[in-house]
Amino acid sequence: MQDELDLNGETIRLDVADGVATLLLNRPDRLNSFNDLMHEEVRAALARVREGRAAGRVRVLVLTGAGRGFCAGQDLSDRSVAPGEAVPDLGASVEKNYKPLVLNLRSLDLPVIAAVNGVAAGAGANLALACDLVFAARSASFIQSFCKLGLIPDTGGTWILPRLLGPARALGLSLLGDKLSAEQAEAWGLIWKCVDDEALMATVREVAAQLAQGPTFGYAQTKHAIWASSTHDFEEQLDLERNLMTVCGRSNDYREGVAAFIEKRAPRFKGD
Repeated sequence: MQDELDLNGETIRLDVADGVATLLLNRPDRLNSFNDLMHEEVRAALARVREGRAAGRVRVLVLTGAGRGFCAGQDLSDRSVAPGEAVPDLGASVEKNYKPLVLNLRSLDLPVIAAVNGVAAGAGANLALACDLVFAARSASFIQSFCKLGLIPDTGGTWILPRLLGPARALGLSLLGDKLSAEQAEAWGLIWKCVDDEALMATVREVAAQLAQGPTFGYAQTKHAIWASSTHDFEEQLDLERNLMTVCGRSNDYREGVAAFIEKRAPRFKGD
């Protein structure tokens, strides 16, 4: 049965079931590369995810791609310029589309899982890396392809890569544009886990179901603390931990967790 939060657009599909929202990038003929319409439809889908989260009906978001690729970044056919025409302002496109995309994704107060089913290139790679947990099929790869066009990594790439990998590997990937296999990405700590192709979605669905049954209020505070740590010194982070621990300690999820532990039963978390 279709959920009222479901959305079937021309370039994406959003399905909601059992607390899990699955956002499918659905331009397989273009390796799910972004055009303006896809940006609009992804924004609409994320708005529905927020609506569902506020109503307690969405507790986890899964992001994946249709066909043989996760996302090839920007659809360059949308940016073709005829001889004599002015080159479009690429910075304006970042400000309009890619910056709000990753900020929107990162600010969701629920776990966000990327299921990378094939190539993730350019903005598509960094979109995946902006998620909280990244699972990748063994045949998948990550490519910082911007250097092939004389551009810099956007969609948060220049922030995410050095923090996850250090400057040497971040620069190597960004300047050379080499394909990084899913296995190597896992070994480097760039993603959470590489799994066999045929097990990818089953693995992600199992993890999503586990998280959907968990204390999502606490998950949201954990996300906030982890992401904030890069801009804090040690004492500031300890202060944030204290403040968030106070907030968590007043939540219904914490009360339920303690009660379930004492009563030796499975907890029934509601995410508040």
